[in-house]
Amino acid sequence: MSDNHSDAPLLRTPLFDLHVSLGAKMVPFAGYEMPVQYPMGILSEHVHTRTQAGLFDVSHMGQVFLHGPDAAAALETLVPVDIIDLPVGMQRYALFTNETGGVMDDLMVANFGDRLFVVVNAACKAQDIAHMQKHLSDRCEVEVLDGRALLALQGPAAAAVLARLAPETAQMVFMTTATVTLAGALCFVSRSGYTGEDGFEISVPADKAEALARELLSQPEVAPIGLGARDSLRLEAGLCLYGHDLDQNTTPVESSLLWALSKPRRADGARPGGYPGADVILGQIANGVSRKRVGLRPLTRVPVREGAEIVDAGGNRVGIVTSGGFGPTLEAPVAMGYVQTPLAKPGTQLSAMVRGKPVPIEVASTPFVPQRYYRG
Repeated sequence: MSDNHSDAPLLRTPLFDLHVSLGAKMVPFAGYEMPVQYPMGILSEHVHTRTQAGLFDVSHMGQVFLHGPDAAAALETLVPVDIIDLPVGMQRYALFTNETGGVMDDLMVANFGDRLFVVVNAACKAQDIAHMQKHLSDRCEVEVLDGRALLALQGPAAAAVLARLAPETAQMVFMTTATVTLAGALCFVSRSGYTGEDGFEISVPADKAEALARELLSQPEVAPIGLGARDSLRLEAGLCLYGHDLDQNTTPVESSLLWALSKPRRADGARPGGYPGADVILGQIANGVSRKRVGLRPLTRVPVREGAEIVDAGGNRVGIVTSGGFGPTLEAPVAMGYVQTPLAKPGTQLSAMVRGKPVPIEVASTPFVPQRYYRG
């Protein structure tokens, strides 16, 4: 996820009219007009998602099918992740890397058996699709799914709500996928999301999206949630926002995403390297990095925002904040950023410069709020 600023006319998702009818405040985001909040307000929307269920429109993201028997092996040439052994019906988090080991985008890949289903971030959509078409088209068919919307139903009541519409979804566990009929439409559902809560992402034909959204919103536990609460929820969950906490100049090792780099693709694995920037990334796994992404807890009520410099006791610049804001669940400010590796240990005392004044911060473990994914 990321935003951009261009003069191109803003696009609209299939749910635009619904957002307006619900009183959403619409803002430009990644080339689209998107709801930042509804009349409930960001704070209440955040709490509602953590306690009941929130419905998010994420239709601005890119959806792609990769068809053909060679699709998994082909995709492995672009990501440091095990795709070949991804079981049918499972989804995995992945990263597109560039020649210097930087992250071009983070994405989700699901194995549907006869094809792979790939979901990429909105602001990187055109770049990612071009990247796949250029590098994969001689080995598999790259089908862009322009005619589909994407909804996320997130929160502790999400499973009960979706089971009313499709009882078979109750059997799903975290990162599994299924093809399910919802509101009369064939949908691709994964038990996943980007809030730290249990929930589902639902790919639905664009012409059926509003009917499904209305049916979900008619359930007593479900409220519409905008981009503002989506950001505070993912920040509390310690999840990266592309273009902020991750970018082309940051490697997966620096960004503390080592868990996402599958063992078979590492130096001592069955299929080491073979993706852009592999030498850089494998070298960093072996030798370490000079900076790392960490969680940060401001020790006063002053919020610390993206772009704030991080300094040590002597006033020397030792890092930068990449995401920051108020954590409604914690009732306290939270942030993430990069610091010099020797300072990355939880409990390290530093300061962030806010309007020229140092605000005391402490390096902290993430997630800030326990993740509640349903693993069965």
